[in-house]
Amino acid sequence: MSGLIERYRDELPFASADPVVSLGEGSTPLVEAPTLSERVGARVWLKLEGANPTGSFKDRGMTCAVSAAVREGAEAIICASTGNTAASAAAYAARAGLRGAVIVPEGRIATGKLAQALMHGARVVALRGSFDEALALVRELVQLHPIALVNSVNAFRLEGQKTAAFEILDELGELDALCVPVGNAGNVTAYWKGFRERGSAPRMFGFQAAGSAPLVHGARVAHPETVATAIRIGNPARWEEAMGAFTASRGAVRAVSDEQILDAYRFLASREGVFCEPASAASVAGLLAHGPGDARSVACVLTGHGLKDPQTALDQAGAVVPCEPELLAVERAVMDEATAPAARAG
Repeated sequence: MSGLIERYRDELPFASADPVVSLGEGSTPLVEAPTLSERVGARVWLKLEGANPTGSFKDRGMTCAVSAAVREGAEAIICASTGNTAASAAAYAARAGLRGAVIVPEGRIATGKLAQALMHGARVVALRGSFDEALALVRELVQLHPIALVNSVNAFRLEGQKTAAFEILDELGELDALCVPVGNAGNVTAYWKGFRERGSAPRMFGFQAAGSAPLVHGARVAHPETVATAIRIGNPARWEEAMGAFTASRGAVRAVSDEQILDAYRFLASREGVFCEPASAASVAGLLAHGPGDARSVACVLTGHGLKDPQTALDQAGAVVPCEPELLAVERAVMDEATAPAARAG
């Protein structure tokens, strides 16, 4: 399958002769969620961005950012990251044959994401500070060296990420509302850009974790805290653009608690069969908490796969059932000791 630059080249800033660094990103499933739809009283779809090559929506922007870096002759790429950008940047750097470096907050990155960045061969630097400090430092660093910055402050990132809006419209034709997790605010900005370029204007509803909600409070959060590590950001780089999208679309940005996020996380896995990372579930947590308003068709963006953060999954899931290698023991373990005799008698 071709990548998104090939599919949407006419709507992206790439000429036919430009180099393209791709892993076949985009074209992710848009899955209807019947149980969620019934609960909120609207028809809801889930945009499964965890189906991208490195398991998150970041690949959409990264194919464009790294392709542009190659076109412009960059010798290396760099990013600050809470995890998903690091994994994606490392993969696309490897694909392009570029050196890659990622700066992550020490001890604040999910295991799956760290493993990806390391396996792809990136130089991983654990900063004894926050994501916001890391981003400020890499923005200074690229002024001194021929290195391309591939965070969402890079305009090519938004160009790639806007294609998710194209895909939703290509499949549904129209949409009343979009629910999206908000961290650095690049994704909501990109979706709004994509919708507007296609002449559509669904209401944009963004959801931040309560312990990391600068857009909700209108002030930078010095020490953001949340179980949803991907959106643990206190000073979003696309603050103004995101607020403009909420205002122009007649939408809103709201906060959801970690408890609400984890409830939605478990709900999606156990009731809809969709395993996403905790930050992704913020979109559904917000929809469950605040409702769809007058929207009859809603898409919730699930930004990353659940295997990005296996420890949280293990912490939230049920226990493994130990069992002896005997038929009766297996029967009891599978059927539950209380129901096994009745099931056997029937």
